[in-house]
Amino acid sequence: MKIGVLTGGGDAPGLNPAIRAVVRRAISYGYQVIGIRRGWAGLLELDTIPLDRNAVSGILPKGGTMLGTSRTNPFVKEEDQKKLTENIKKLGLDAIVAIGGDDTQSVANRLSKLGYNVIGIPKTIDNDLWGTDRTFGFDTAVSIATEAIDRIHTTAESHQRTIVVEVMGRHAGWIALYSGIAGGADVILLPEEPFDLNEVCSMVKKRYDEGRNFAVVVVAEGAVPKGIEDFFTRNSQKDAFGHERLGGIGEWLEKEIEERTGVETRSVVLGHVQRGGSPTAYDRILATRFGIAAVDLIKQGNFGKMVSLQGEKIVPLPLEEAVKANRVVPEDMRWLAKVFSP
Repeated sequence: MKIGVLTGGGDAPGLNPAIRAVVRRAISYGYQVIGIRRGWAGLLELDTIPLDRNAVSGILPKGGTMLGTSRTNPFVKEEDQKKLTENIKKLGLDAIVAIGGDDTQSVANRLSKLGYNVIGIPKTIDNDLWGTDRTFGFDTAVSIATEAIDRIHTTAESHQRTIVVEVMGRHAGWIALYSGIAGGADVILLPEEPFDLNEVCSMVKKRYDEGRNFAVVVVAEGAVPKGIEDFFTRNSQKDAFGHERLGGIGEWLEKEIEERTGVETRSVVLGHVQRGGSPTAYDRILATRFGIAAVDLIKQGNFGKMVSLQGEKIVPLPLEEAVKANRVVPEDMRWLAKVFSP
């Protein structure tokens, strides 16, 4: 049995532990593992590396991915799709483990429907993959964002400023919600629910009127004010999956809050800092459990599945289910963002 493993999409803390778990579990069954560099791009270009115990030794605490990653979509061009399937045969792969978010899993699902043996492992710091209660990378991202908000609190208070913190989250506001609550933010704005700018400014102004001369606003990059339907974007370019590069809501809020309240306001974008560094213990363990479960499904011949966390159990979920929608913050949890508002 020869297994190919790849990591696609944005990097996330926990990718290396997942790779390590796949390799270690596969070796225990006597399987051979081939690492595919730079996600689906590596499969198109036959860019691979053999993986054994020595190759994955010491990678458990490291951030990023030893295999590299990309946002390549091999189904955009017909010739790429043909090359993809030809290269799977050239490499002699009996199964592929695809570690990534919704885009990576959507490609895995299409490959599965073409008759190839594919298993998905969910990864995204946004925690927005359908069918799994948690994705690895999220816990680390929340921890990093929370620490940043803690630090921002002290400088905001020292200068009597309002500081807007923009965190990641295109369609789902899990990072904004969790880090905002953990960091004691005064206002938390999520993509799931357009916000009222006047209400935001009123909450900020109320703090100053009550003598608390600073405020911290946490906003997800995909959040939008009422009356504006489009995301705030850095430019008009889109990636291979049609996603625009988001950004700018924090800077826009900075200007609007200052103009409307007269309060000195600054903004900070945490950006890729949220993706970097060593994974937390939770993410290392979850990624390891996912990696083991993925290889166990291969041994069982249970293909076309993505491993998922449901409660405390790791269970297989059909790939077509995993990519059917984004997992957003449900309405019955959004109230948490407003509990401690001024």
